Amino acid sequence: MSEHPVTLTDRVRALTGGFMNRLGAILHQLGIHPDLITILGLGVVLVAAILIADGQHQLAGVILLLGLPLDAVDGAVARAMGRTDSFGAMLDSSLDRYADGLIFAGLSYYFAVQDNMTLMVVAQAALLGSFMVSYARARAEGLGVDVKVGWFTRMERVIVILALLLVPQLLEIGVWVLAIGTNLTGMQRIWFVYKMLVQADTQEKEDKEVN
Repeated sequence: MSEHPVTLTDRVRALTGGFMNRLGAILHQLGIHPDLITILGLGVVLVAAILIADGQHQLAGVILLLGLPLDAVDGAVARAMGRTDSFGAMLDSSLDRYADGLIFAGLSYYFAVQDNMTLMVVAQAALLGSFMVSYARARAEGLGVDVKVGWFTRMERVIVILALLLVPQLLEIGVWVLAIGTNLTGMQRIWFVYKMLVQADTQEKEDKEVN
């Protein structure tokens, strides 16, 4: 079951696919393994998270922006090498969750140091929402439902995070937007899966009645 609209993430991948595939082929020829790129991407996020915690938000935003292509390059290299195992996708997804955790941990620490407990809690809510968006999709796939719907998929979250880091005036409102948007998206995905499963059950009953 895969009735869902095309997400912003899908659109970006479609627009950059040709360039990324060529870059992936070059890196594969140089003998660079995709898992190494995935781990390097997490290292970039770790550096940015430390800077976020230290209050150097604009520098952190620049580092995240420069490291953003790594999130797509690993997959391009994997395609170039004709990788058939599923570990790369599992590693990429797992480290993405660590990346989310690091960024929001950095924000939470920063707000705690600033004695702003409200925004610290809001940052934690944004982290929970981000995890829920990803978990809902993973759990749905186990039920046979391909769910990519949502206002705050990974690309939208990345855009907001970059905006709140690069533009100081957007820091507080950006954290609130992430907290609300991610949790609404998590609930949106749960509702979507519910509808798809009910539709599937109804169709199965109708088929049995016809037969």
